[in-house]
Amino acid sequence: MFVVAEIDGAAFVRDGFVKVAATVAPELAEKALAQAWAQLGGRTPDDPSGWDEPVMWASDLTGQGPMGEMARSPRLARALDEVCGARGRAPRGALGMIPVRFPGKAVVDDRGWHIDANVALPDGTYAVSGRPEMMLVLTLLSRVGPEDAPTRIRVGSHRAAGAALAGQVLDPMKAGPVVDQATQDCPVAYATGEPGDVFLVHPFTVHAADEHRGTRPRFMAQGPVLLAQPVTPDAGNLLGQALAG
Repeated sequence: MFVVAEIDGAAFVRDGFVKVAATVAPELAEKALAQAWAQLGGRTPDDPSGWDEPVMWASDLTGQGPMGEMARSPRLARALDEVCGARGRAPRGALGMIPVRFPGKAVVDDRGWHIDANVALPDGTYAVSGRPEMMLVLTLLSRVGPEDAPTRIRVGSHRAAGAALAGQVLDPMKAGPVVDQATQDCPVAYATGEPGDVFLVHPFTVHAADEHRGTRPRFMAQGPVLLAQPVTPDAGNLLGQALAG
């Protein structure tokens, strides 16, 4: 049977990330956005006077309601299987944490270049490892244009960052300067799109928040996918191929 690919695998290997458009119907994405707004203490999309913080946090940690349905999107699951390989990951049931960035506020000092913690330690904390056991998924809940604080992504940074981290397990705050220095010459792309669009990000791909220059709050979930095996150049999936070149 002929199977249509959900992603451009060559682009993921080359760039260290790939966009999966329209993983759910617009109506479901709209309901998920309303579910996130409901967590913000009475703030609403129609009353800018309540947008009094530069950044707030919502979350989906239990997979309940429309946000959980987004996390379990069949199209997204197929795309993840293409990246991670058959039986290469744990099932995904929730979107994770949702940073909400509001326009017109002071710039927050949280925009440093980094990679997310990608391994769990025996003491229950998380670190950045040269042998990642998690990859990152970014899910747009609102429309995100170039001015709406899109996540910035250093294109092709995964190989240089992986080489810089080889053999190390670092606190995420200490890993940030290491991968920043190693990838400063990489071009920058922006995680823009429509509600329901998802970015699959290699665990070594360096990224950063951006200043909000637009007019509407930006909602984007960020959550890990647990992998069945550590990411190495011989892992036998697109994650490994992305390191092997």
